[in-house]
Amino acid sequence: MNVNDFERYEGLIFDCDGTLADSMPVHYVAWRDTLMRYAMEFEEDRFYSMGGMPSAKIVALLAKERGLQVDAEAVAAEKETHFQSLIDQVQPMHAVCQIAAAFRGKKPMAVASGSGRVVVEKQLVALGIDHWFPVVVTSEDTERHKPEPDVFLEAARRIGVAPENCVVFEDSPLGFQAAEAAGMDWVDVR
Repeated sequence: MNVNDFERYEGLIFDCDGTLADSMPVHYVAWRDTLMRYAMEFEEDRFYSMGGMPSAKIVALLAKERGLQVDAEAVAAEKETHFQSLIDQVQPMHAVCQIAAAFRGKKPMAVASGSGRVVVEKQLVALGIDHWFPVVVTSEDTERHKPEPDVFLEAARRIGVAPENCVVFEDSPLGFQAAEAAGMDWVDVR
């Protein structure tokens, strides 16, 4: 990824987990540890395929597949609390953060994530980049989530840039689909 490749865009939108923050391995540990208490396995490849999906939806889907009755919101909250206890292990995705640093204060930028606000903001603070993004859109800000385009469209609206003039930095297939549905170009940061 070369900074000059993104000069033509008016707005830059960044996913957080796996894009700005190398947090996915830490999220997986939190998922694995939490779901083991509920007799649910969550294979690592499946975990990565569901990137961008809100935690409660993941819990509800896994429980349904296994015929288990659980409080999806409570299990998701437990997983998020466990992740937050591990947040000091999260590292920046250097190549993506370098692009954000290059455009900081020069172009409108936003974070658009399927995670909850508290988790996203804590990661941005832990990485020391929270002040780079005047706009942060999270799962609480839209009713529909990736692969639906809503989180990216809301981010574009809030930074005041037409969707077709934005580029999305993303690490998951659901996120790529959401960016395409929003009419935005996207970059696979993996």
